[in-house]
Amino acid sequence: QVQLVESGGGLVQAGGSLRLSCAASKSIVSTNTMGWYRQAPGKQRELVAAITSRGSTNYADSVKGRFTISRDNAKNTVYLQMDSLKPEDTAVYYCNLHFWFLQRELDYWGQGTQVTVSS
Repeated sequence: QVQLVESGGGLVQAGGSLRLSCAASKSIVSTNTMGWYRQAPGKQRELVAAITSRGSTNYADSVKGRFTISRDNAKNTVYLQMDSLKPEDTAVYYCNLHFWFLQRELDYWGQGTQVTVSS
């Protein structure tokens, strides 16, 4: 089992910045992807950004140029720097860890952290 612990959410005014962190309880030796998803009230959970263990990144169109995902493999931690925040970024943000182990596809999720952007 892997536990993911998120931190860094909060309330910020439009145009402001927040930095989310997610620490995994153990290192994953195999190739893996860590990412951030978000879910706003009444909406489906959506991918915000993801980064592989080799450093390749992927962003939702809505956050390109404003959000930056990074990771520190030595600390088993992924970060999401969110700049130029908009009210529509308001959601619960979830950290995700995805990898394959013994031919099984595994996903682990954090508990979620609330991000609220006021106008």
